[in-house]
Amino acid sequence: MTKAIILGAGHIGTAIAVDLASTGAYQVTLADRDASRLKLSQTTSVTFKPVDVTDPAALRAALKGQDVVISACPFYLNTGIAEAAKECGVNYFDLTEDVATTKRVAELAKDAKTAFAPQCGLAPGAIGIIGHHLAQGFDKAVGVHMRVGALPLYPTNALKYNLTWSTDGLINEYCNPCEAVRDGKMVDLLPLEGLEAFSLDGTDYEAFNTSGGLGTLSETLEGRVDNLDYKTIRYPGHRAIIQMLLRDLGLREDRDTLRRIFERAIPETDQDVVVMMVNAIGEKDGRLRQQTFSIKIYGNERRSAIQATTSAGVCAMVDLFVAGKLPKSGFIRQEDCRLPDFLDNRFGRIFQPQSAQAAA
Repeated sequence: MTKAIILGAGHIGTAIAVDLASTGAYQVTLADRDASRLKLSQTTSVTFKPVDVTDPAALRAALKGQDVVISACPFYLNTGIAEAAKECGVNYFDLTEDVATTKRVAELAKDAKTAFAPQCGLAPGAIGIIGHHLAQGFDKAVGVHMRVGALPLYPTNALKYNLTWSTDGLINEYCNPCEAVRDGKMVDLLPLEGLEAFSLDGTDYEAFNTSGGLGTLSETLEGRVDNLDYKTIRYPGHRAIIQMLLRDLGLREDRDTLRRIFERAIPETDQDVVVMMVNAIGEKDGRLRQQTFSIKIYGNERRSAIQATTSAGVCAMVDLFVAGKLPKSGFIRQEDCRLPDFLDNRFGRIFQPQSAQAAA
């Protein structure tokens, strides 16, 4: 039985722990420095352990004897966790969207005997596996355009948005440079730029540049695709307000204040929908063709859509790693995972278009 420890007992970490434990194939420990979170997350098939990941000795003690560690902690804690995982010989997985953190993880993986697989959630994560697969389907890929949004079903404020995941991660996406490929070369784009409007199933949306969603795909496809980009989906009008907060009021340079405003004024919700769309254009057999992957996944009374999809993304990667369908050591990119394997996995099947209507 594979021993797995999940660090961070928030909404996502708890979902990951429950999903892995439900298979009977994993001996799961859920750890958090806040013992009250562990009490709220009690389930008979998961072991709970109070651990402060900022304490190096406590972190290494918790990792001892584990096969896999999954970080569901804020991105700024992941470097320390990855370093501890390497010292302890534990295979490392995380959900980070932070580019600098991922680069540090890649450095740690260079001479490692264990695996390091960051960015294993939804976006980055599953969306990169889908985008890479579509790009590979052409003789020459011209453009791959990836769009993802986690949205409230019943928006009631001017932002038309509710908090569904990490506030720090959200602000990171809105403020940091956005990697892309233009004319075959990697470039950095400005966040919040590239505004576009579209409709899907009768609902109007907007999308704009945000950071981190491509994962390592821009490096992988540089020189192999003319244009590649990632944008976050929101309801119309959201981006204009965020732009006012960040640029006109100067909160880009005062992220602590922005986080406090968001967490005080924007309610959380479990009634959400995850919208995913990838449009890929390329040459096939001498003709220009388009392939589109589009799904909506809804939350239910058991868990939100963002919980279900993020947990499914990382659990599928762990499952495929244990099954020997991913590299056994070194740095693992999301695009190292074959989409057919991912969609056939017991966790990854939530992303199958024909069945992706409600969270599992």
